[in-house]
Amino acid sequence: MSILIDETTTFIVQGITGREAVNLTRECREYGAGARIVGGVTPGRRGRDVHGVPVFDTVEQALAHHEAPIDGTVVTVPPAFCRDAVFEAIESNIKLIVIVTERIPRRDVAQMVELATLRGARIIGPNCLGIIVPDVVKMGGIGGPARDAVKAYAPGPIGVISRSGGMTTEMSSTLTAAGLGQSTAVSIGGDAIIGSTYAELMPLFEADEETEGIVIYTEPGGRMEAQLAQWVTENESRLPIVAFMAGRFMDEMPGMSFGHAGTIVEGREDTAAEKIARLAEAGITVAEEISQIPELISAKISERSAA
Repeated sequence: MSILIDETTTFIVQGITGREAVNLTRECREYGAGARIVGGVTPGRRGRDVHGVPVFDTVEQALAHHEAPIDGTVVTVPPAFCRDAVFEAIESNIKLIVIVTERIPRRDVAQMVELATLRGARIIGPNCLGIIVPDVVKMGGIGGPARDAVKAYAPGPIGVISRSGGMTTEMSSTLTAAGLGQSTAVSIGGDAIIGSTYAELMPLFEADEETEGIVIYTEPGGRMEAQLAQWVTENESRLPIVAFMAGRFMDEMPGMSFGHAGTIVEGREDTAAEKIARLAEAGITVAEEISQIPELISAKISERSAA
């Protein structure tokens, strides 16, 4: 099983004629069973095609052409137009929105997340690489070209959630090399405001019988880890979790950020030390090095099985 997507998931690519989106479309169609990309949207480009995917001016036209509901969309449009594109998708009853675009104004992101919540849709991102179910399907640029994604990702029992797109693949590759495949890997984005946090994805992994453990990549800044610790404790999660936290040096540099917009340490709760302590209180192990992750998660799974 998997979460969010599977081989039956249909989706469109908004901004499909852009260079990044052209490559993304090809990579998704070549991976696994081949993603069911049923249309692309770029205003003024109707009638073209991208790697066999028909292009339309609007989401409504794509829906009419498909003659059935469409499950998701990958949004790759420029930041200034992203809010309108996401609103169009949500109002067209598309329920899964993966936003690849980065540098979107926070106010726009907040409005997109609010509308998605009101309409019962889910946003992954922004500033993310998307979702992958190993050997089955991927939605977004996660893992890169199919030949590289095949090397890094393998089917298995570990769910992966990461604020960094690149580290999603790095951690999954480390797990794969150790013989631990992944059920689903999700790049959630590193911005200060995102559509789906660790805690919001946990119920989906919890309900997936094939997922036996979770690995997360995290950074200083923000409150997501505190929310995760609270969720795990309150819900008595069956899933052992191992985390890797980058940027511990930022505890000595308050007010600074690196890499992602979300890694801005504004208060004590944002620091790496505080986050590690909160995670530990919830029974979540924090690895010192990425190379330790396979051994740690294997041990925790064995402990849960023996209990």
